[in-house]
Formats: sequence, C-alpha cells, structure tokens
Amino acid sequence: MHFAFTDEQAMIAETAKAFFAENATSERTRAAMADAGVDRLLWQAFTGELGLAGVAIPEALGGVGLGMVELAILAEEAGRHTAALPLLASLALAAPAILAGGTDEQKARFLPRLASGELVASFAAMNSDGTPGVTLSDETLTGAALLLPHGASAGIFVVATDDGVAIVERGALGLGVTPLTSMDQTRPYARLDFGGVAVETLADPRASVRAALTTGWLAIAADALGGAQACLDRTVAYTQERIQFGRSIGSFQAVKHRLADMMVAIEQARSAVYWAACAIDEESDEAAFAVHAAKAFACDTYTHCAGEMIQLHGGIGFTWEHDAHLYFKRARSNASLLGTPDWHREQVAGLAGLDEAA
Repeated sequence: MHFAFTDEQAMIAETAKAFFAENATSERTRAAMADAGVDRLLWQAFTGELGLAGVAIPEALGGVGLGMVELAILAEEAGRHTAALPLLASLALAAPAILAGGTDEQKARFLPRLASGELVASFAAMNSDGTPGVTLSDETLTGAALLLPHGASAGIFVVATDDGVAIVERGALGLGVTPLTSMDQTRPYARLDFGGVAVETLADPRASVRAALTTGWLAIAADALGGAQACLDRTVAYTQERIQFGRSIGSFQAVKHRLADMMVAIEQARSAVYWAACAIDEESDEAAFAVHAAKAFACDTYTHCAGEMIQLHGGIGFTWEHDAHLYFKRARSNASLLGTPDWHREQVAGLAGLDEAA
C-alpha cells in the first residue's frame, strides 16, 4: 500500500514547514529557554496567524476539525526545529482528554480557548514509578503530580488519578506550582502540589486518559521524527563542507554508511508514525499496536541520529553554541516522557501475544 498526503494535508505540511523555518530560529528558541520554555510570539503566531492550533478540535468547538495525520504533520515540523511551544502539553494531551471525557459544558468552556491559544493547559499522568501520586476524593485532590510538560506556563491542569480525572485551574486554593530544572529546556517540567484542592471532574475518565495518552504518544513520535530528520539534514550539510585530508568528510565511505543508516531508520520511523496516525483516525483495531510501535521506534531513531550528529560534527558538536545539544536533549526527553521505548515495546509484545507465547 502506498501512503501519500491528500492535497489538503500536503498544503498544511508546506505551510507548517515554511512557518517554523522562518519563525522557530535557534536564536528565538534559546531566548525562550530562559522564559519558561515558551516562545510567546511564536505561540501567538502559531495559534492566531497560522490558525492550526485546534487542528484536532471540532469546528463547533473553535477548532479546525481535522485529524491525527494533520496533528502529526504539525508536531513533526515543530520537532524539526525544537520549537519552544506547549504543543504537546496543551494540544496533544490536555485538549484530547477534555474532548474525550469532558461534559458538553466543559468542552464548550475550555476547548475554544485552547484552540485559540488564549489558554495553555498541561496534563498529569502516572508518576514514573507507576504510582498515581495524587488522590481524588469527594472532588478534592491531595498529593503531588510530577513532570508536567510546560506546567509552569499552564492556566489549567488535567490530572489523572486512579479515582478519576480532574480539571484544576491555576489559581485554585491550595495548589502549588513549582518549575523544575529539566534536561530539555525547550520543554521544561513542573511539579504540582495539592493541599486539598477543590476540583471539577470529567464525566468519562477512562476515555479521557486513553485519548490523552494515545494522542500524546503520537505527537511525541512525530516530534522525534522531525528532530531525527533535522539531525540528518544538518549532518549531511556539515559533512559536505568539512574538509579533511584534502576532501570533504562526507566522501569517506565510513561516513556515508553512517549517514545511510540514519536515513533508513528515519524512513522506517516515518512509516511507523503515519501508520499510527491513520490507524487512530480510522479507529482501526491496530491503532494501539501502531502508536506503541511508533513511539518506541521514532524515539530510538531520534536518540541514535542525535548521537550521530554530535559525533560526525566532531568537536563543534559538543559546544553550547551548536544546536546539536538541543536535539540531543529533546531526543532524551522524548524517549523518557510517557513511557520509555522498552516499555512501549513490552506493550507491543503483549498486544501481539508474544508474552503469552513466552
């Protein structure tokens, strides 16, 4: 089967590519790293001028009413430039959670504001050790939620617990928000502390968590795909310019082989990402399998390509002034957020029945 973008999807891809190439520059990203990891002018342009922030939100709720393929396109282009935007937290985690599990009133109150960029949201899932960290009882939260992407910039938080999913507004009495030092400063984390915070709950918590994680995994995989492609493109350009022993280092067979390995892995990751996006849009029985596979393979590919980028750039690749470290840190962040590649491979094995066979 041959997969190709529709004319509309191709137009979105070209528009997003030009937009991020012009606006998500290294200088602006580095400036945003000192400002809670958000390029605010870029966010305003992305949500306002580009008008695609609500790509997966229905038109009746202020969005564009498209699907996961279009969301993956945007996430891939943002990842290509390590854009300092709360795209993952607000649009790929919190918005799907509210859309899938919220009441009609909650959807109407929050989703148009998320689509317009007026409101930024973040999402708290289980802690890395598998414990919920937060207890929900009688519409009151206690405990602590860790590692909320762009949590310090969010105006509302969608918090998943064993007992339900809650929406918490930033000014709620008893809520503490603490910015955390993160490896990837373009996507910083925050910690939430709940001292008996009164909240409102979503009507369908199971659907809410499933939608948030599925869309979040896809967005991370697409971000990793874009970052890996940027690592390859920049490294190919550098190896054509760098002269050693009277010739460009890109002409050496050993270097060609490493670049070719990167390209093959990226094309495989691209197939995995857009297979997952199509499967989710079509509500295929393979969707869960596909999105776990995409998250694992794309993140591993990004980590490999970012490492190769640093090595093939030589000494300059290790410096703070070079963008290689931005890609390497984003690759590590993607690999650890919402499940490591090994964890996702375990889910694939379970869905394929391999654990039963063992």
